[in-house]
Amino acid sequence: MIEIKNLTYQYQNQTTLEFPDVLLEADQSCLVLGNSGVGKTTFLHLVGGLMRPKTGTIDIDGKDITKMSGRKLDLYRGQQIGIIFQKNHFVSALSVIDNMLLAQKLAGSHTDKNFCLRLLDQLNIKQYGQKLCSSLSEGEKQRVSIARSLVNKPALVLADEPTSALDDENCTAVIQLLKQQTEEIDASLIIVTHDNRLKEFVDKRIVLEKITHA
Repeated sequence: MIEIKNLTYQYQNQTTLEFPDVLLEADQSCLVLGNSGVGKTTFLHLVGGLMRPKTGTIDIDGKDITKMSGRKLDLYRGQQIGIIFQKNHFVSALSVIDNMLLAQKLAGSHTDKNFCLRLLDQLNIKQYGQKLCSSLSEGEKQRVSIARSLVNKPALVLADEPTSALDDENCTAVIQLLKQQTEEIDASLIIVTHDNRLKEFVDKRIVLEKITHA
């Protein structure tokens, strides 16, 4: 279960953003919608443990990540939080499969090449396993990003604008893959987006508004 309460973030100019509370059961998904500038990516980075909130709790399966720091937080994030960034961060000199194995190693997990290959197969990109990530199309890279986010069987998957650059057909394919794959491992899914096409695929929605205090 994912529970986010009383979350705020303060920028260096002292402006403070306030975010709504979120409660998600395992395998539930949620859209976080809002116009540019309301703090969608900031919210994702806070929930992913990449930024520190001013106040609030982010409870993932009984553990509040706001109380973690340093190596402990890094390990927990690697093991329990899968993140699909707007821009893919692959090691360009490594193959697809080696990027996935690296994600397992960095999380301190046992490397499982068979599981990595199974994920790639489910996403219809197993044939690219030995290719360099830099040689793939944007659509193929997007699927590799999904596979990598799932490689440690996390409790929570976060996706930042995963469909914004896709046409309708590929948008539908990506959101269906995301939901299917996260449900298979009982992971909660939070999608941060301004893409209103996704409303028909995800029932739970939160709309961010720019609630700030100087």
